[in-house]
Order: sequence, then C-alpha cells, then structure tokens
Amino acid sequence: MKRRWISWWIANMIWIILLAVGTVVVWTREVYGAGVTQTPALKLLAFIVLLIAFIFPLIIQVIWLIVNFKASKHVL
Repeated sequence: MKRRWISWWIANMIWIILLAVGTVVVWTREVYGAGVTQTPALKLLAFIVLLIAFIFPLIIQVIWLIVNFKASKHVL
C-alpha cells in the first residue's frame, strides 16, 4: 500500500473513533452541561447535531478517496 492510502485509512479510523466516543458520551449522560436532564428526544437531537458536525470531515475523506483513486490509476 502506498503511504497516501495508509494515511487515508488512519484518518478514517481516527474519525470513526471520535464519532463512536461522541455517540457514547451523548447516549450515556444523564444531565447536560447546562444542568438540563436528558430525555431520549434531547439525546437524539444531540446525536443529530453530532452527525451534522461529522458531515464536513466525511466530505473531505470522500474527496481524498477520489484523489487517491485517480493518483493510483496514473501510477499503473
């Protein structure tokens, strides 16, 4: 594997771990930082906000994937 593919996979693993940790924090907390008791609806809303925040890195990763594919075709 080329270095760019290895770094792409490492970056993906970091983002997946961050999303998983964020999801666990959102779903396991009972009281929000402002002192609001978390209901399932509020937890779902916080999770949706978390997913929206991860859309930008997802777009970057897809662009990076396309660049890697195009660079790999030129090498062959």
